[in-house]
Amino acid sequence: MKVYEKAPAKINLSLDVLYKRADGYHEVEMVMTMVDLADRLEMSELPRDTIIISSQAGYIPLDEKNLAFQAARLIKDRYQVKQGVYIHLDKKIPVAAGLAGGSSDAAAALRGLNRLWKLNIPTEELQRLGAELGSDVPFCVTGGTAVARGRGEKLEMIDNPPQCWVVLAKPPINVSTADVYGRFNAAKGQRRISSKDVIESIESQDFHRLCSSMGNMLEDVTVGAYPEVRQLKESMQRLGADGVMMSGSGPTVFGLVSKESKVARVYNGLRGFCKEVYVVRMLT
Repeated sequence: MKVYEKAPAKINLSLDVLYKRADGYHEVEMVMTMVDLADRLEMSELPRDTIIISSQAGYIPLDEKNLAFQAARLIKDRYQVKQGVYIHLDKKIPVAAGLAGGSSDAAAALRGLNRLWKLNIPTEELQRLGAELGSDVPFCVTGGTAVARGRGEKLEMIDNPPQCWVVLAKPPINVSTADVYGRFNAAKGQRRISSKDVIESIESQDFHRLCSSMGNMLEDVTVGAYPEVRQLKESMQRLGADGVMMSGSGPTVFGLVSKESKVARVYNGLRGFCKEVYVVRMLT
């Protein structure tokens, strides 16, 4: 038996860092949604009790460092599954990009293995398992659009944003989330971000208000350390994207575009100096 799962990328429409917690994590409030750029996982049983992961991508770990591997091991240990599994990961989401590619792979592995082994684990329990793997994994288990609080694991599902085109562009650098938060702790006077305006713009399906109210408290930190991100953002704005922001801790920048006639101009303009550019839709 084989099962297949899609693992879509996420973008942040807002990201507010409230304070650093006693456990070392940061208390956040952010609005996240998913876009149609996705990895795909194929999972099949193995006769021996082992976990094997393969991928066409030569730049990702295929051992304990891989979040899908960690998800498989967690669900096997927690539910005492003695069967092995072979997972093939068709990688499309850029790594270390602020798009939760690894987290989405882990969530897809949890969903897929729940089906493969007929464990009947409720969604809420899959989310709790996901929280042990990473802050974005609980959201990726269900997808949709949500306000995430705590360190990202406390979810409130909300309506999907107005449908539009999304242009994603990742400069040829990798950014460490831990490094960005470390720089954030050392920085002073960051501008505060209000998720309230983003939530209200989604409730009213007001695209232009959404574009003007988006914000990411980590953006100034990443832009300060990596000027390529600033250049990418300025280029996307100059090319006519309606709303432009960095996703997560970066370095991927996305632009929301309401009219299809603008999309080709933004895409072609960015391809002049950035190899990894994608045009996708929101998953609504």
